Amino acid sequence: MARGLPKQKPISGVKHVLVVASGKGGVGKSTTAVNLALGIAAGEGVNSVGLLDADVYGPSIPRMMNLKGNPEVTSSKLQSSVLFVPVSMSMGFLVEETAPIVWRGLMVMSAIERLLRQVDWGELDYLVIDMPPGTGDVQLSISQNIPISGAVIVSTPQDIALLDARRGAEMFQKVNVPVLGIVQNMSVFQCPKCNHETHIFGEDGARQLAFSMGLDILGDIPLHINIRETCDLGKPVVVSAPESREVSTYLVLRVPRMHKVQGSSFFFF
Repeated sequence: MARGLPKQKPISGVKHVLVVASGKGGVGKSTTAVNLALGIAAGEGVNSVGLLDADVYGPSIPRMMNLKGNPEVTSSKLQSSVLFVPVSMSMGFLVEETAPIVWRGLMVMSAIERLLRQVDWGELDYLVIDMPPGTGDVQLSISQNIPISGAVIVSTPQDIALLDARRGAEMFQKVNVPVLGIVQNMSVFQCPKCNHETHIFGEDGARQLAFSMGLDILGDIPLHINIRETCDLGKPVVVSAPESREVSTYLVLRVPRMHKVQGSSFFFF
């Protein structure tokens, strides 16, 4: 470890941490994180999954998971909320939904540390962290302070989004976090009346970015009204419409278990 970098300390009870990140907002990162966590929880060999909303300024997991109320404090630790399968924690549980969080960087870092270390996560096979957009203090702090098994980058095929997706992937590579690959979100829109497909945000841009960076494409998520509506209603599509066509892509993103090869860990999707 380079001199001056903090020593990474695992989160108590958590075996593997996955971070879901994007270079910019508005690309469906939180929707992907929620449905990914639910997809992992439905996989074989996975006993328990947690979901942490690390976007302090714009927490969205409470709405997407239909969770409300303040968490209880037991043995000096916050109790995570349980609905569906993942246990969840978010700054959104600690403030009013419409209240602005006007904090400086040090206060945000303190809040993130509390969400990581002072939550009773129990025993988790995977903790999925929905990161804030960008490549700022929160991403760097989390990457340097806890061991991360892998990062999933979410982007639309649009050129502007891809510029920031590349920055996000390169940031994780610089801090030695394995980048598992890129999810191409809103990849295609299929008209519900005539079934005509339109690539509103461009075609295969994220796939081309992944190829240029030597990364995998983990899946193509369509632009579908069911995905948007179910998250707005707090009933993510993976649990509310598990047999639908659009869900099949999220289930491809499952991470059933870690495999060991010659002492090194890697993910099997």
